[in-house]
Amino acid sequence: MKRFSAFFFALIVVGTLFSLNLAAQQKPPRVWTAEEQPIVDGIKGLRKVPDQDRGRVTKDLALKIRALPAGKDKSDLAVALAHLSTEGDFGRDNLQEVTTTLTIVLRESPIAPTPKEDPPEPYTWLASLVRYEHMKTSLDDAQYSKAMAQLAEQDKKLQNADFTLTDTAGKSWNLKSLRGKVVLVNFWATWCPPCRKEMPDLDALAKEYAKQGLVVVGLSDEEPAVVTAFLAKQTYTYPILLDAGHKVAAEFGVEGIPKSFVYDREGKLVAQSIDMRTREQFKQMVAEAGVK
Repeated sequence: MKRFSAFFFALIVVGTLFSLNLAAQQKPPRVWTAEEQPIVDGIKGLRKVPDQDRGRVTKDLALKIRALPAGKDKSDLAVALAHLSTEGDFGRDNLQEVTTTLTIVLRESPIAPTPKEDPPEPYTWLASLVRYEHMKTSLDDAQYSKAMAQLAEQDKKLQNADFTLTDTAGKSWNLKSLRGKVVLVNFWATWCPPCRKEMPDLDALAKEYAKQGLVVVGLSDEEPAVVTAFLAKQTYTYPILLDAGHKVAAEFGVEGIPKSFVYDREGKLVAQSIDMRTREQFKQMVAEAGVK
């Protein structure tokens, strides 16, 4: 699956909701019902909602989706909202409402696996919400169980992860050689709005906990010239490593960005995110490795 940000995935799922050009896909414009259209508009404008109001608006959208009749439109809207609801911290109760809505629509309208998606992505996202965001679901479904098992297997592989990459200044970095440090590995891209939004917090975190042995490294698979041009306009001090060919990201199973992983001083994976994090959320992640 091609790498995407959570917001970009929402664009794909909802299709014409975000005025995507479907002509190239030879599909007719999507028509929403009078009941669905306000929800569509709400999801479309969600990222423009002030952070202090976004949790409330997100919960309201989740409840409105839940009230829709079962079907593909309801499922697509629930998935799109779920992918936008983890961009930061808008209240755990609100995220639980989103998780519950996704659970309901998958129970009402199960999705069959395909050769390209087995299990289908919505089950994997629900599993991610449960495993990494510690949400609750009552879904009893083989596809969901398979998604949970796949996440557990991927996490097991990541316990032995290693890479050697060069940063934008030409310095070589090796993950295992950083044993004794707490390492936060952040996958990002210049074109990804949530990635750019969390970078100031990552930089502040790196500076605040440097004396406690925290090392923050950002990984981008873009062309070096693109990355260096972007960084030339910033003041970030943590190293940015160049992941040519998306090789390390693929080894980490990264299909959506931003995504972060925290390794403790013994090299054990102790925390990971499935989307953008706030500074406080990053602090909670590194606290799992003993940095407080």
